[in-house]
Amino acid sequence: MPEAGRVIGGSARGIRLEGPRGGTTRPLSDRVKESLFGALEAEGALDGPFLDLFAGTGAAGIEALSRGAPGATFVEHDGGNCALIGANLRRAHLVNGRVVRADVVAHLRNGRSQGDAPYVCSLLDPPYGDPILFRALELLGDRALDWLAPTATVVAKHFWRDEPPESVVVLSKVRQRRFGETALTFYTRT
Repeated sequence: MPEAGRVIGGSARGIRLEGPRGGTTRPLSDRVKESLFGALEAEGALDGPFLDLFAGTGAAGIEALSRGAPGATFVEHDGGNCALIGANLRRAHLVNGRVVRADVVAHLRNGRSQGDAPYVCSLLDPPYGDPILFRALELLGDRALDWLAPTATVVAKHFWRDEPPESVVVLSKVRQRRFGETALTFYTRT
């Protein structure tokens, strides 16, 4: 089984994650992961539930759990990747992860379940160049669907030339970081 990087911080630090056969996902590089999660920890964005959208191998949500997030929900449409996320959670000995096999847009359109707390942080990591990123941001930021806590942080991972909007519904861009071809755009709920 191919590797999908490793957990770089927290209780599961050093655990190697499995990747899918055929390399169908783009795992977060250590450099991107370190910058992203260092910023999220500094902002207190890992103090509540974490939502990993287009989860792939689950590396982002697993990193969040390892660094102290009380829970993480992984939304991924590919059944093989969902099984892989479960295996990676077990490998990292993390128990507060929930895997949802669903199309991200369809899942977000349904709104947050009454029993679930609003998310304090979310990462969106769709295939590069896919306009689904903008639709997912719109749904995530829709106040009526109630996905996000009042001061939530949302991070969109995208190709550096695909510039996301300055604001989307209740989300406002606060900064952007570039790592080669990859860019991270940070939003806060306003």
